[in-house]
Amino acid sequence: MILDTDVLGALSARRSPPGLRDRLVYASGIVYTTAINWAEVCHGIARRISEERDRLRERYEELVLPFIGILDFDQRSAELYGSVRADLERKGERLADPDLMVAAIALRYDMTLVSGNTRHFARIPELRVENWLEE
Repeated sequence: MILDTDVLGALSARRSPPGLRDRLVYASGIVYTTAINWAEVCHGIARRISEERDRLRERYEELVLPFIGILDFDQRSAELYGSVRADLERKGERLADPDLMVAAIALRYDMTLVSGNTRHFARIPELRVENWLEE
């Protein structure tokens, strides 16, 4: 499974949804995120004031990074991205490029995308999506 940015953020939050961290630990070894999601997290951290930035970085290093791998956007992902984007455009639908890239990586590795925004990703055929943020 691949964790989307919103799930990564919830995992590092002081008050994460009940059971969310337990799910991560239980699934450890089969949980990933993408370089695109990690870039979004790093951007969010970098925008904070220095004291808060350091504390947030430490939370990710302690609570999230030990349990996940990071998948790159490679040639096969790029090919899938192009195909999915063209299909959505033909239907008159749009998805932000970073989201399409994340979806392409999930399709490339045949993995479920874990996101709080399942409706958002439901437009992509064959993409499996779960929501760990629902109560």
